[in-house]
Amino acid sequence: MPCASNELLTEKHAGFVHSLDKRTSRMEYWTSLHLRISGIYWGASAMAVMNRLSEMPRDPIVSFALSCQNEDGGFGGNIALDSHLLYTLSAVQVLCLFQAEDQIVDKEGLFNWVAALQREDGSFQGDKWGEIDTRFTYCAMNCLALLGQLHRINIPAAVNYIMSCQNWDAGFGVSPGAESHAGQIFCCVGALRIANAMDRIDQDRLGFWLAQRQLPSGGLNGRPEKKADVCYSWWVLSAMSVMGRVSWIDSAALIRYILSCQDVDDGGIADKPGNWPDVYHTFFGVAGLSLLGYLDVPLNKINPVFAMPPEVIRRLKIPEANGGEP
Repeated sequence: MPCASNELLTEKHAGFVHSLDKRTSRMEYWTSLHLRISGIYWGASAMAVMNRLSEMPRDPIVSFALSCQNEDGGFGGNIALDSHLLYTLSAVQVLCLFQAEDQIVDKEGLFNWVAALQREDGSFQGDKWGEIDTRFTYCAMNCLALLGQLHRINIPAAVNYIMSCQNWDAGFGVSPGAESHAGQIFCCVGALRIANAMDRIDQDRLGFWLAQRQLPSGGLNGRPEKKADVCYSWWVLSAMSVMGRVSWIDSAALIRYILSCQDVDDGGIADKPGNWPDVYHTFFGVAGLSLLGYLDVPLNKINPVFAMPPEVIRRLKIPEANGGEP
């Protein structure tokens, strides 16, 4: 698969996103059915960053997202699947992206379901089965903030739990004592920003740990001794953007790495040069380029806390201190 270009191939990538629901003969179509709402969020958001959201079929997308809500108030990854915070956030983001959040049938059920997942120590479980992860804290806070319902949860307790997950190296893990990971750092920094609690961390120390994720290839990894992966162009850069420290990495080198992961024939961006593209890495690749201020083609900005276009955040009137552009 040829993967070499010095510019972002937006036409190719838009075509790749449009083709995703037509690839029913491919195994990955069927193996990803359980997270279809997240796939829609990644695809639609990639199009939004490339200033092409209007090309997406709004009504069918909104209808599908609404149909994923369950009787308990949460959303599943597809119709009739169990509710989970990961997919509930994706569904809410999709609806906000298409200005359809007011169409949620059971809003009170949604708010109550999210709030009920918070435990006494401030942490959140992802669903009724009880797994705890700092990703779920971020998902709950992002979801409720987008809908103006952050008061439904115990924010001080959530902040204290997040801080209990910080390690000696300034990074954050999935739970207290777990290894620092860039994906978890994004979640914890995002949640702290939503809670207006960034003063709880040493941003220089954390920024240094994140800057060390850049490898000689120009790409970023998620933790020491791992290979570069395009998705960390978002997980690392978003946290650095919130802290105003994107300049601490070599932006030109990272741009070259992201562009080297494009499929110049069929569109889409892969995790690494030469690998097959997917919608997940396509979104986080173009989102990373947006945070880097890539100028060769016009890209829309993206809010580093909510992973949404700034115009959506302004329309929802989310306070500046709770996630506006730094």
